[in-house]
Amino acid sequence: MYFDELALSDGVLDALWDMHFDECTPVQEKTIPVLLQGRDVISCAQTGTGKTAAYILPLLTNLQNDSHDENKLNAIIMAPTRELAQQIDQQMEGFGYYVPFSSVAIYGGNDGGAWGNQATGLQKGADIAIATPGRLLSLMNIYDVDFSGVKYFILDEADRMLDMGFYDDIMTIVKRLPEDRQTVMFSATMPDEIRRLAKTIMHDPVEIQIAVSRPPESIRQLAVDLYEGQKTPMVMHLLSAASPLLTAEDSTPLKKVILFAGRKQRVKDLARALQMKHIDARPMHSDLTQKERDEVMLDFRNGKVDVLVATDIVARGIDVDDIPLVINYDVPRDAEDYVHRIGRTARAENLGMAVTLVSEEDQRYFYKIEQFLHKDIERLHLPAELGDAPLPYQPRNESRKKPKGKRKGKPRFFRSKRKGDKSSGQKT
Repeated sequence: MYFDELALSDGVLDALWDMHFDECTPVQEKTIPVLLQGRDVISCAQTGTGKTAAYILPLLTNLQNDSHDENKLNAIIMAPTRELAQQIDQQMEGFGYYVPFSSVAIYGGNDGGAWGNQATGLQKGADIAIATPGRLLSLMNIYDVDFSGVKYFILDEADRMLDMGFYDDIMTIVKRLPEDRQTVMFSATMPDEIRRLAKTIMHDPVEIQIAVSRPPESIRQLAVDLYEGQKTPMVMHLLSAASPLLTAEDSTPLKKVILFAGRKQRVKDLARALQMKHIDARPMHSDLTQKERDEVMLDFRNGKVDVLVATDIVARGIDVDDIPLVINYDVPRDAEDYVHRIGRTARAENLGMAVTLVSEEDQRYFYKIEQFLHKDIERLHLPAELGDAPLPYQPRNESRKKPKGKRKGKPRFFRSKRKGDKSSGQKT
């Protein structure tokens, strides 16, 4: 389906035309018509499916078509992290270029001037607030913010907000909103907590499920079986001029690489270890101030940083098109997180590679990822100088396990198969 087949406003369609967006993604095709009808929606869709446009485009159209108070806040979009709030704000600027609405991004980690601008935006009636829960709640507690004009309430990555402990903050904000509003939730997963939240804050929502897509074929997926202590040396090898990922024509080591680790302390340690080997690596984690994180991302986008060592905070919501390689230092515990991580490469029709380091402790989790992908990931050989590798994972065949409490051997009774024998309980 094409965007001009939907009942979007002319201003929104003009912006899409300028941005060379013609055809809808599946989540946009299913979600936009329902949102234009004013229905509440709960949509299960992962990052990279176009979900941000799926709610921004109908929001801008509805604001143009519906009656609303122009001097009050009309819509709130909530996001779990500053990075995602920033990205939504940037997309709002693009999609809303030809429509007469203002937005204010509200998130922490910046200077006092930003606090003042955010407070002014809320009090003076910006049309749309794009906010993290904690920062919005802080402003609400200090300033007299009028929410009586809010007609649209959107939660992006609702599952992450609950994982981060924002349930009480969300409910506090919801209690300040008018009952007569459109509520929209987007979530990459649909756990019971999301369904309970939806039941609490939504009215007869339409549920839209978009299957988690497999990584595109443009990503070459690789894995290395090794011991935990061999991971850091393997990363050094992958980033060196002798990397097995380089072709004979390549003469320089790989640059603009994202290295994902599961914990922020490990991120700090890895960045330090790479820097000691004269590799230009920078950490990205939640302990950095917003200014520091912005500087790191700007330098990385501009090619001034060779390796970005990051927690999953970068896996969702950050768009950098020309990343040739993603390395998973730790195996994600969830297949969807794996897809999010490696989806940072091979963007904008580029090719890319993803290498996952699989220790003995990680093997069963990686096996589940392979099951989800319906494929065996190609293995790289561990370099001889790093020592021996562990044996490949051998999953237990659950079908051969005898159920507990059952009698061993043959059953005592069987149904006779002799022709004409009508008995059914004959002893063996």
